[in-house]
Amino acid sequence: MQLIFEKSRSGRKGFQLPEADVPQAKALPEKYCRKTLAHLPEVSELDVVRHFSLLASRNYSVDTNFYPLGSCTMKYNPKFTEKIAAMGGFANLHPLLPQLLGGGMLAQGALEVLYHMEALLGEITGMKAFTTQPLAGAHGELAGVMLIAAYHKDNGSRRKHIIIPDSSHGTNPASAAIAGYDVVVIPTDANGCFDMEAYKKALNSETAAVMLTCPDTLGLFNPKIKEISDLAHSVGALMYYDGANLNAILGKCRPGDIGFDVIHLNLHKTFATPHGGGGPGAGPVGVSEKLVDYLPVPRVIKRADGTFALDYHKHKTIGYIAPFYGNFAVILKAYAYILALGKAGLIEASENAVLSANYCLARLKEDYEVPYDKICMHECVISASRQAEHGVHALDIAKYLIDKGFHPMTIYFPMIVKEAMMIEPTETESKETIDSFIDAMIEAARLAKTDPDRVRMAPLTMPIKRLDETKAAREPNLRWLPTKK
Repeated sequence: MQLIFEKSRSGRKGFQLPEADVPQAKALPEKYCRKTLAHLPEVSELDVVRHFSLLASRNYSVDTNFYPLGSCTMKYNPKFTEKIAAMGGFANLHPLLPQLLGGGMLAQGALEVLYHMEALLGEITGMKAFTTQPLAGAHGELAGVMLIAAYHKDNGSRRKHIIIPDSSHGTNPASAAIAGYDVVVIPTDANGCFDMEAYKKALNSETAAVMLTCPDTLGLFNPKIKEISDLAHSVGALMYYDGANLNAILGKCRPGDIGFDVIHLNLHKTFATPHGGGGPGAGPVGVSEKLVDYLPVPRVIKRADGTFALDYHKHKTIGYIAPFYGNFAVILKAYAYILALGKAGLIEASENAVLSANYCLARLKEDYEVPYDKICMHECVISASRQAEHGVHALDIAKYLIDKGFHPMTIYFPMIVKEAMMIEPTETESKETIDSFIDAMIEAARLAKTDPDRVRMAPLTMPIKRLDETKAAREPNLRWLPTKK
């Protein structure tokens, strides 16, 4: 496929403008003008339409194909939630309305959504209160650690470090470090769980918090989670829940009930709002009773007359963490999704996610190494270590999947598993789709033995073949330049 610049021919136009019927404006001062002409393509209207239509057809999206990416959870964007977010009463609100004279009355519907969404998330997670302001999961995570820091400071307790497992998401240590804490890493034991002996040695009166994903990034639920929580609280530390994998336990286990004090949720990971490039995201943060006073402002409150308002007067608050009140349209979509499914639907979604992941694990374990061979939750981690003996690595298998029409699964994470491949089939894919993906994985594993070059050379059917990824990352070529004649 040619670039739009390569289709350019001097003198061609894709537009026709009427003659100006207003006085010509004065030319801009020279200092504001480009010193060289922009090399824009000259193409016909037909060429423009065909070019971008063809380009769009080559996009890989959740509307066209299956995403088995692990630790990214929900890849389902139901269209009815998009329609609700586009309703005029919501979409046409100016975000400053609640702060303007009479604006609070004009925005009552939006404020009511935020108020009830906080209550729903509290019921789902077992938390006392929520803020919907954080603009993404990592943003919510940082806000959560800031809440922990504010709590300890207010109570006159000097805490120096946060305990994190070696299988954590990369944002966990980053958030802890940004908030001013040292990071103490606990290894994973032979069962794929938090090493309890190492944990007990690291835990002391200088521990601010323990940050855990539950189930963890190996897709395993730690049966000792309550003991971990009780030990943390015994030294005055708080428990932080990374909510990336919450969809594995909806309706089965509430983080607040097993001792977590802070939780961030990725609405796009659990409640069907756009993920990744389909964003923006939303990362609401929930807290237990002891942390409510530190939540960011403004807080949405319900007044005695039944109307809703924003309360800015919280003297222990960590302050403002985002413009306005978060990514409202994203929150609205997740709110609609939760109401549509209800309690029974959310439980069913969680059960389907766990069933799908265990089905993948059961079918793949004959051809791939399974580092922790036990019942998993919403995702499973396998290894390409057997294939590596034939010179075929996880990256090669991921590239081969592209040829078969699938987005690659997550590879080389968690980093504690050699040749890791993390697969999450999600709660929404059909058995037929999952089977076709598994068949492609099995085909790749067997080709690694009989025809390893076929896998190592993939992809062969794409417009762009195998790249030197290190060179592409370090020396990106992002600009088209005309060929010098």
